Amino acid sequence: MDRPAKDPRADGGAGLSAYRPNVGVVLASAAGRVWLGRRAGAPGPHNWQFPQGGVDEGEDLLAAALRELKEETGVTSVAFLGRTDGWITYNFPPGHGGDKARKGWRGQRQVWFAFRFEGSDSEIDLEAHGEIEFDAWKWASLEEALEKVVAFKRETYRKVAAAFGPMIAPGAAVSSASGEVGPAPRPRPRPRPAP
Repeated sequence: MDRPAKDPRADGGAGLSAYRPNVGVVLASAAGRVWLGRRAGAPGPHNWQFPQGGVDEGEDLLAAALRELKEETGVTSVAFLGRTDGWITYNFPPGHGGDKARKGWRGQRQVWFAFRFEGSDSEIDLEAHGEIEFDAWKWASLEEALEKVVAFKRETYRKVAAAFGPMIAPGAAVSSASGEVGPAPRPRPRPRPAP
């Protein structure tokens, strides 16, 4: 006899299925600064964060990250730098999580992506999507991102900063399609014209 499918959120937090699938994006400038958005309607001072959002059923994680980045910031001019391995989770504290917590999610599980911004600041459009996530933005250091994010996401941000810090530093270059990071290539000496 077939049993009804169990709601994956109803396992009491025993596994990843209790965490909403989500992607996060660290958008880095050529100068090694990171993009931070101020959450619309959220009280300060810990109301700044990186773009992030839910993954649609069957959606590729990289595609989800690019979609969320475009929806929340208007940005499409990016180069892939790398991604985190596996899921990084955080729990919603009491009183947070809103809709998601009411739907039974314990928190969020995230895969993070790092991209280098290849456009100009005029490309950034916080009203690119119907739902406004951010009401202001700035370029900041990774350290400032850790200080400005809400406390329950801070450990996640520490892990993301550790993973992507070397990738987003000025002069860092992606050395392969897998996102491995190495030093920027050195210019080759050019032959001098013969006298």
